[in-house]
Amino acid sequence: MYKHFFKRLIDFTLSLIALIVLSPVYLVVTIWLHFANKGAGAFFYQERPGKNEKIFKIYKYKSMTDERDTEGNMLPDVQRLTKVGRFVRATSIDELPQLFNVLKGDMALIGPRPLLVEYLPYYTERERLRHTVRPGITGYTQVHGRNNLTWDDRLEMDVYYVEHLSLWADAKIILTTVVNVLSRKDVQVITGDQKTSKLSQQRKPLR
Repeated sequence: MYKHFFKRLIDFTLSLIALIVLSPVYLVVTIWLHFANKGAGAFFYQERPGKNEKIFKIYKYKSMTDERDTEGNMLPDVQRLTKVGRFVRATSIDELPQLFNVLKGDMALIGPRPLLVEYLPYYTERERLRHTVRPGITGYTQVHGRNNLTWDDRLEMDVYYVEHLSLWADAKIILTTVVNVLSRKDVQVITGDQKTSKLSQQRKPLR
């Protein structure tokens, strides 16, 4: 009953309350990032696979400028990441716009993190179970190592969560997430240029 009804009801209610309560924070951060990003905007949108692998656009705060070199090529991520952007990443503030995704029904508060669309051909049949539930802003994997885990471990933890989904499990994940964010445990500010362990580079397409 929780998985098929109450989880969505709780997600909708809590995300709506959070959006109302945090509206002053959204306003300040949006204005702050607009100027820090030198007019490049405060929000970042990217397609991700959701429940049943349905593609949706995930919302995040933008942490980099759109600066280019003299030839018109985008500068490396590490050069475009601003001090403000580094701060919102380190504090996980960049994830706050995903509350709108939760409100819309694209995501849940708790669930497997939505990875890139390009990874879809590389999952095993077991790993594809992660897409039988809505992806989450945080999840079991994020509170058990996050970026410090191998791809195989991360995906196995996602499946473990799906197989053991419950109200009690979600409550523990939320509490642990709050503690981790406040203590900045397992938080790494990684730019796109530094992401070398991509799933597509480690596996051949499986379908």
